[in-house]
Amino acid sequence: MTTSTSDERQAFTAEERAAMKERSREIRAAGKRMSAAQKAAEAARAVTAKIDEMTGRDRDLAKKVHTIVTTNAPQLAPRLWYGMPAYGLNGDVVCFFQDAAKFKARYATLAFSDRAELDDGHMWPAGFALIEITDDVEKQIATLVRRAVGAAEHS
Repeated sequence: MTTSTSDERQAFTAEERAAMKERSREIRAAGKRMSAAQKAAEAARAVTAKIDEMTGRDRDLAKKVHTIVTTNAPQLAPRLWYGMPAYGLNGDVVCFFQDAAKFKARYATLAFSDRAELDDGHMWPAGFALIEITDDVEKQIATLVRRAVGAAEHS
């Protein structure tokens, strides 16, 4: 067993170390002997539980994002990814929600992985700051999620 030096411990914030520990637990949970349906149901429950743990605006935003994603892209499987609600296709994360409190940020984030292929020229956004979900923002998220799933299914 190796031990961390104080320099190594300072390389990551407490929040980053917590996220890595959560990811380790997620990997162990995914390795449990269960049917695919049982694993999917457990992953969906874990996402709902994680959202319920959030407070205030983060929880409200996460619930809305969850509804928008699952309604517009039912083929995406909810799962946790570094302790964040995420949605994947064939085991790969396509998008995820990062609550503001997770890393003490001033806004929550909806981000897309490279699997989403939201390419638009030589530069495009892959993450979006969220402070409120208005009708227009909901439409934008729905459009991005549908576009991301279409690209992910064809890659």
